[in-house]
Amino acid sequence: MTTEPNGASGGARTLAAELRASSDQALATLLRLRPDLLNPVPSDLTQLTARLSSRASALRALERLDRFTLQVAEALAAMPDGGADTVLRDLLAGPSRVKAHPGAEPVERAAVIAALPRALAALRERGLIWGPDTAPRLVIAVREALAPSAAGPGGTGLGPTLSEATLGMSPARLQQLLAGAELPGTADPVTAVAALSALFADRKRCAALLAQAPPATLGVLEKLVWGPPTGTVPDAGRPVTADQARSPVEWLLARGLLLPSGPGTVVLPRELALHLRGGRSHRSVEPVAPVVAIVTERDPQAVDGAAAGQAYTAVRTVEELLDLWGLQPPAALRAGGLGVRDLKRTALALETDEATAAFWLELAYGAGLLAPDGEVGELAGRTGEVWAPTPAYDLWLQQPVAERWVLLARGWLAATRVARLVGAPDSKGKARAALGPELDRVLAPVTRRAVLSLLADLPPGAVADAAALLPVQRWHRPLRGGPTGPDGRELRDQLTEWSLAEAELLGVTGRGALAAPGRALLAGQDPAPVLDPLLPQPLDHVILQPDLTAIAPGPLLTPLAQALALCAEIESKGGATVYRFTAESVRRALDAGRTATDLHAFLEQHSRTPVPQPLSYLIDDVARRHGVLRVGAASAYLRCDDPALLAEVLADRRAAELRLRLLAPTVLAAQAGPETVLTVLRAMGYAPAAESAEGDLVITRPDSHRTPPRSAPAPVADGPAAPDEVLLGAAVKAIRAGDRAATAHRRETVNGPAATRPESGPARTDTRHLPRTAAADTLAALQTAVLLGERMWIGYINAEGLASQRVIDPVKVEGGYVTAFDHHAEKLNTFALHRITGVAELDEG
Repeated sequence: MTTEPNGASGGARTLAAELRASSDQALATLLRLRPDLLNPVPSDLTQLTARLSSRASALRALERLDRFTLQVAEALAAMPDGGADTVLRDLLAGPSRVKAHPGAEPVERAAVIAALPRALAALRERGLIWGPDTAPRLVIAVREALAPSAAGPGGTGLGPTLSEATLGMSPARLQQLLAGAELPGTADPVTAVAALSALFADRKRCAALLAQAPPATLGVLEKLVWGPPTGTVPDAGRPVTADQARSPVEWLLARGLLLPSGPGTVVLPRELALHLRGGRSHRSVEPVAPVVAIVTERDPQAVDGAAAGQAYTAVRTVEELLDLWGLQPPAALRAGGLGVRDLKRTALALETDEATAAFWLELAYGAGLLAPDGEVGELAGRTGEVWAPTPAYDLWLQQPVAERWVLLARGWLAATRVARLVGAPDSKGKARAALGPELDRVLAPVTRRAVLSLLADLPPGAVADAAALLPVQRWHRPLRGGPTGPDGRELRDQLTEWSLAEAELLGVTGRGALAAPGRALLAGQDPAPVLDPLLPQPLDHVILQPDLTAIAPGPLLTPLAQALALCAEIESKGGATVYRFTAESVRRALDAGRTATDLHAFLEQHSRTPVPQPLSYLIDDVARRHGVLRVGAASAYLRCDDPALLAEVLADRRAAELRLRLLAPTVLAAQAGPETVLTVLRAMGYAPAAESAEGDLVITRPDSHRTPPRSAPAPVADGPAAPDEVLLGAAVKAIRAGDRAATAHRRETVNGPAATRPESGPARTDTRHLPRTAAADTLAALQTAVLLGERMWIGYINAEGLASQRVIDPVKVEGGYVTAFDHHAEKLNTFALHRITGVAELDEG
């Protein structure tokens, strides 16, 4: 006779038997809701039942229950296994004729009864309960995890049962408790515990006993009634009798109303706690999710416009950031991430605070536009790995603004990295670095999506803050709050506030309400067509001023903005951007390959006003001196057609660090690299240009540094990925086939081809063991099966060492292999004979 998990032996229905009788759709739903059960795919339903009964899998499933469904499971754990559903209703809503405890919150019994079937169905489809609806039973692992007396997620605040609390208590002490409660003595400890339990379960008798208690005694019970059910007292295990009791605690200990749980602790038995609570398992029962309170309502068109404007700003900010880092790549820390000084410089350049700058950095990193270059070398005066734009950034720049925003928004929604953790101390007390390895939190994308989903359920234009969203989130996932921070708040509470702020920065929301592009993003649609008409139209012109500035009255086309940033410095930002032309900015454009003629033509083409004379003079003056001196590699050399100019440079004391010497009237050699020579000469007021080994002018682009091809960082997985329908169908098919093979009625093992086939042999009932036969007998039995066309049961161990049971129709046996139709896979397979543990015939019945 065999037994299965969570069930009695023999004819009693078990969890495995219930799964066996369920439909394929129900089995697929179970595997979809608990994907950890598929790693690897169970060989049969017995193995699936064993995984359902594992504590780790049960806890993972409990974390994904809403508050009421979890409260139903907790109430089931507080009642006897297999108790009636009427007991469950009374635990949740309180018995209809019993007065509730004053500390319990009011609950509508009708609402609890109406919501109970939904909660039980959710528990059943997740494989957390089984049995008939009138007497549901918890899976063992769930009962152990939610047991009020166990350390787990149980939230009832109840203590152990009286039988659990008196375990190990001496028979003499139990008789003393009976005498203290004015109960007759019993013959054994079992009946003594039963008599005390019956007393506490009888409301009239228990109330009569408590009526005899001193007033201070009831105050002690009130402190323990809603939990925690334990208290600290000196010498809790002393055998106090009713005559010896002098204090309220001693009065309770003498009658079993409090029981010792340790040398210095006492516990309130569950039966008495339920009596004091008025029969309810929870102080507050919430059968329905709370409603999000709307803070204010705004015009949906104003919301979309504000969000679109911020979306455009977000794209331009990331572009400005990566252009800056392409010009001056900051060094990467050895432990990964960005140094504090570089973060401050970046925040200063973006004219924002460090927390917001860290958000833009993480946004670009999550979208795959920014990465460490993975190289060790000298760049921009630094030695080692640096952060720089990836080649994907150049492709991103060529896309329309709406599509560029979509890449950023999708990366943000799915990212597990949390920018707001930058600067917070880690486990060692050290501040976390921006772009560092310690910013991943699996709860982040779950919380972001939950926040946006709650906003999407509100009418368009409705605004809700974190205080309005948190109660709803806590109801839907009460066990997924994350760790508690130094301020006492759960990580989920912080992530909710951060998600709202980041959504506003990114343009997913506008003025606190979810915008139309954000709704499309949340629904998995393409937000670009929704966002594009809302974006401000970029301009193709600027206004040149006589004071060497240019005013962009609005957002510029990307090529125009890039070209203008190359030859001018951004002086101020806002609704109108101000660019200033300087000698250094003009020289930067000339270094990038532009000529004076190109710059004049560019400004005339894009200016709504004539090019001011001071700007034309500046361009011509810098261009006239640009490239007169040439720098190459010797370590470096200077070449110039004007010997007087070279003599001037050689005599200048500021060039002493270059250690120049005259090689020829027109050539100087330097003991420094070309980059250093260029930097020093420009600091001296000259305008040198670099040249190649062939003597050609080298065009250097300030944004030329890129990393090798890099992919975006993958989010940290929050458990196994949800299986698709193809995998679910194949898994259900494989489990059913394996279960048919494991539970088929089988005859005794065949001994050889000449063996006489019994008319009716004893069925093999022990499905936990594979058939075992000698190699020669296995070969002979399979050959006979091929001749007679019989179906066989085999045990098989694959190359990975995994054992399985198969039902096959042998077709051919040769070369050490048997070719057969495998009913487990429902296709023709080849099996190695040396991996077959044995064979047996199947019962025709």
